[in-house]
Amino acid sequence: MEEHVLICEDSMEGILTGIYEAYQFKKDRGIASHDSIHLAVREPDQCRFFTEYHKIETVHTKAEKVTQTIAKQLGAESWHRLSMAMVSGHEDKADAVYHTIVMGLSMHDKKITDRLQEDCVHRTFECARSSENELCHFKQFLRFSELQNGMLYAKMNAKHHILPFLMPHFADRLPAENFVIYDENTQIFGLHAKYKKWYLLQGEKLDEKQLVYSEVEQMYQKLFRQFCDSIAIEARINPNLQMNMLPLRFRSNMTEFQIPQE
Repeated sequence: MEEHVLICEDSMEGILTGIYEAYQFKKDRGIASHDSIHLAVREPDQCRFFTEYHKIETVHTKAEKVTQTIAKQLGAESWHRLSMAMVSGHEDKADAVYHTIVMGLSMHDKKITDRLQEDCVHRTFECARSSENELCHFKQFLRFSELQNGMLYAKMNAKHHILPFLMPHFADRLPAENFVIYDENTQIFGLHAKYKKWYLLQGEKLDEKQLVYSEVEQMYQKLFRQFCDSIAIEARINPNLQMNMLPLRFRSNMTEFQIPQE
């Protein structure tokens, strides 16, 4: 049986457009089953035999139609888990989400994301769990610093594209602050002006040498590092436990682990 792989953009909107096109492709080609149609977020290193590859352009209106269908027919809980799966960094996420949605719509099951005995649903769950775990970590470990102009700045190095889910958390807690969160892996900036809505901006690699921290910020960073050093009990230091609770990859952007420049 010939298979078809639709290659879409690695974004929520791109994957949702891919799902729309997959349904349309099945209808236009008269294909009997969704099993022979797959989604991917990048082109394969090696093409498979008896497989056609089709590149899909992202279209906002098509993505919006799929969003509305999922929210209406599968419910808010399933939509949330599918959304978290779509922003994960796993390469097979698009196909897992697509076949989970196909199964949910065909069964009219708003609890489809709980059917973990199904391979595609279980993989969707794993992708969503990875994103949710990292989101939880950054809610705890993200550190803001005050720049000379009074704006708060934070840098993150997320494995998953979680910034759209992280911004509402801090916008709700810091409504009176101007702040920016920079994801150095994707070069995406989350911008928030006080008492206004936040938005995302695709940028370029940031040269942090151009950032100037306020004098008060520099003083408090020094005090905070001194505080962390002073409360540490040397006899109770447990590096293995520390790494389990706070993985090393988060520490490079945390004030208490940075070595001050002389």
